[in-house]
Amino acid sequence: MLKKIDRNSNRVKRHQRVRRKISGTTSRPRLNVYRSNTNIYAQIIDDLNGTTLVAASTLDKDLNLESKSNKLAAKTVGETIAKRALEKGIEEGVFDRSGYIYHGRVKELAEGAREAGLKF
Repeated sequence: MLKKIDRNSNRVKRHQRVRRKISGTTSRPRLNVYRSNTNIYAQIIDDLNGTTLVAASTLDKDLNLESKSNKLAAKTVGETIAKRALEKGIEEGVFDRSGYIYHGRVKELAEGAREAGLKF
């Protein structure tokens, strides 16, 4: 009998491997991405204090998105989180893709944040 591959548990293992090396500091917080089938979420986290500094997702009402699960929505979330971060004085960070492949919606979110002025 063949075993079905659990892609999410493999992603979590990749994320744990990366998190051993990446940590968000007060000067360079971590931009964390979570992607579900229907939405995409982004947080800027200071791991030293254990606090979320800025958050944005496709569930935010002020974004007025038609579709919440496409590349355009991800890019909008990236731009939004970058604007909110710049308002709080955060200009630089570390990108944490949470074990997802840097492709599609994750890539668009990162590019949107870069275009809006966030450096990582």
